[in-house]
Amino acid sequence: MSSLVIQTSYLGDVVLTTPLLAELASRGPVDVVVTPAAAGLLANHPAVRDLLVFDKRGADDGMAGLWRFARGLRKRPDGTTREIAAAYLAQGSMRSASLALFAGIRERVGFDSSAGRVLYTRRSRYRGSRHHAERLWRLAAGDEAPDPPPEVIRPRLYPGERERAAVDALLKDVPRDGAQLLALAPGSIWGTKRWPHFPALAARLAPLYRLVVVGGADDNALAAEIARASGPERVINATGKLSLLASTELLSRCAALVTNDSAPQHLASAAGTPTLSIFGPTAPEFGFGPLAPRHATVGNQSLTCRPCHPHGPEVCPLGHWKCMRELEVEQVSRALNSLLLP
Repeated sequence: MSSLVIQTSYLGDVVLTTPLLAELASRGPVDVVVTPAAAGLLANHPAVRDLLVFDKRGADDGMAGLWRFARGLRKRPDGTTREIAAAYLAQGSMRSASLALFAGIRERVGFDSSAGRVLYTRRSRYRGSRHHAERLWRLAAGDEAPDPPPEVIRPRLYPGERERAAVDALLKDVPRDGAQLLALAPGSIWGTKRWPHFPALAARLAPLYRLVVVGGADDNALAAEIARASGPERVINATGKLSLLASTELLSRCAALVTNDSAPQHLASAAGTPTLSIFGPTAPEFGFGPLAPRHATVGNQSLTCRPCHPHGPEVCPLGHWKCMRELEVEQVSRALNSLLLP
């Protein structure tokens, strides 16, 4: 009998689900339902038997698509029947819960705070004060399990030869002058979570490091600003040029990452790369901070209005955006230096 994990949320959430996958894999086969955007993250993962791609905003949209996908869950790629002992609802929507129900999975496990909880057969206590990786891990480990050591809830991803070759190709023309790589992730899908002073920080760091800007294709303009501020010869623009798994491989080769509260911090946690995360409208207390063995967070602690949103709104509710604008380069630079002290 296998376990089915349904995780169709944001990319960072998929990364944070990997401790749950590892826990379940210690008991038997694990299959995972993910979106097309996230499927590549779990390639090569030793805890995953089958990846099932659920295109919830495309081919599998609507009730008909949901029903069709659910009924197909019972068939494995080799034509054999998938016997599922339990579904773990890492993404707590009613749609995910319905998917497990329509698939005929008798045991459905999720958080007691989730929208789909009425369809669960077992509800796990949502511990708001704990990291989300631990919260997800407890779906399998149980509410009464002892507190896990950090290595148990640190996410893991597994770049392969293809990813290593892609990074080698990206770096092939970089001068071998002994300068360490340092990664910057200036983007976020949430507008208010983008710290605006990355170019100024880059200008300060460029004499010491060769800077690597990571992110999606939409972050190319931010990378160009950083290159103009610090000198293009000191910057490698990797935005939009690598898969998520290859980006994890790239981060594993960097001395550190400075990032907004966004997916790259979770990739760096999986890579074990020292991470400094910048928080504006959100806060690490929500449970989505970095988990790398060496990590730190920085934010504007003088404001009573933050945190103001669980994800980060597109515009500041008060119109001033002080949580990011007034977070100075000097403060971030000091935090990075402290993180990298031997």
